[in-house]
Amino acid sequence: MGEDAESPKINHTFLRDYVTEADVISTVEFNQTGDLLATGDKGGRVVIFQRETESKGESEEVGETGDSGEYNVYSTFQSHEPDFDYLKSLEIEEKINKIRWLPQQNAAHFLLSTNDKTIKLWKVSERDKRPEGYNLKDEEGRIKDISTITSLQVPVLKPTDLMVEVRPRRVFSNGHTYHVNSISVNSDGETYLSADDLRINMWHLGITDRSFNIVDIKPANMEDLTEVITAAEFHPHHCHLFVYSSSKGTLRLCDMRASALCDRHTKLFEEPEDPGSRSFFSEIISSVSDVKFSHSGRYLLTRDYLTAKVWDLNMDKGPVETYQVHEYLRSKLCSLYENDCIFDKFECVWNSSDSVIMTGAYNSFFRMFDRETGRGVTLEAWRESSKPRAVLRTRRVYTGGKRRRGDVGVDSLDFTKKILHMAWHPAENIIAIAATNNLYIFQDRVNSETQQYMDRYC
Repeated sequence: MGEDAESPKINHTFLRDYVTEADVISTVEFNQTGDLLATGDKGGRVVIFQRETESKGESEEVGETGDSGEYNVYSTFQSHEPDFDYLKSLEIEEKINKIRWLPQQNAAHFLLSTNDKTIKLWKVSERDKRPEGYNLKDEEGRIKDISTITSLQVPVLKPTDLMVEVRPRRVFSNGHTYHVNSISVNSDGETYLSADDLRINMWHLGITDRSFNIVDIKPANMEDLTEVITAAEFHPHHCHLFVYSSSKGTLRLCDMRASALCDRHTKLFEEPEDPGSRSFFSEIISSVSDVKFSHSGRYLLTRDYLTAKVWDLNMDKGPVETYQVHEYLRSKLCSLYENDCIFDKFECVWNSSDSVIMTGAYNSFFRMFDRETGRGVTLEAWRESSKPRAVLRTRRVYTGGKRRRGDVGVDSLDFTKKILHMAWHPAENIIAIAATNNLYIFQDRVNSETQQYMDRYC
């Protein structure tokens, strides 16, 4: 590895010196333009970051250094509170499981956030003017005595300091018996789906008191249960198509035009298992933790414990691409089972052109794979390189052969430092990585594509 080689750089980081369970980031999501970035944590809070716009002088400097506007805190609000289901004597955590932005229709922004049971629709808007000159109220907002009003005036709007207001517009509750693991906004802009372990419901954004059950895999006898739903997502262009994944490693593509209840799938995507390699852990590590449609809608990206796979919607016999994320952990599955790490749910994302995929690993590592060449690179999100514009270094896990300087041994990996949640800017090479309670935002160097630094380090 060359010391002077180009590498992606840190755009901004948001670090905390101490870790509490409530501060651990549980979801990350860019909006459709990439100007806003929302994170949710286990404490039920949502933090929205806004990309700052540059002035003309700053833009010239950006052209020289390769930096664009940095992300700064825009708004913070409490989305969910801890609750208790008295009927089932069950505590409901405030942890934010997913955040999804709605397509912007006007000056305001809307987003959906969910914990295990309740989904909420939030409106995020700005106010830089305030009305003055009411006829029936005084300056402090108190109602005037009507007998004292001798003339009428037209209220006017006066400039004031910019305020960001976040208000709940809808609360969608009582739709799920089990824990919600996914929400996905439909391309029609009017409906969305929510999925738990056994059911998928479709909601209208304007109706909160009822939803339509579109998938139900709950058996009549729970002892016959063999799999659960792990993730679900709408097709990015066709409002009648959606996909859901299962703990058995299968994907089911459903078409709502065929039936209102989509228990019978249109296509089943499944990779045949090699009987010779089957072990006690086979079913656990084959469980799909995340599924994402490509921006084009042609492919599916999935993540199981050891691999990331790309599936073609026109080829259901198996994945067209398989990427080994951390195959070196296969020999460690027994200890990973004992410390419960084998049940970690890693997310995966596409870049804007669907040419590169990204997913997380342990030891603060995350991996990128170029689909054209099939090669991958391991990058590290760590505190020592957290200064703005610091170069992000690549890493390699030593599994045998010649050991290079800086290689990390498999036995030295820190399994408490895991990269589970991430997001990729919808148009640029900017990524957001959640590492425990820290948020890293990385961007590529000016005029350098991901392929360039992958060529140097792979």
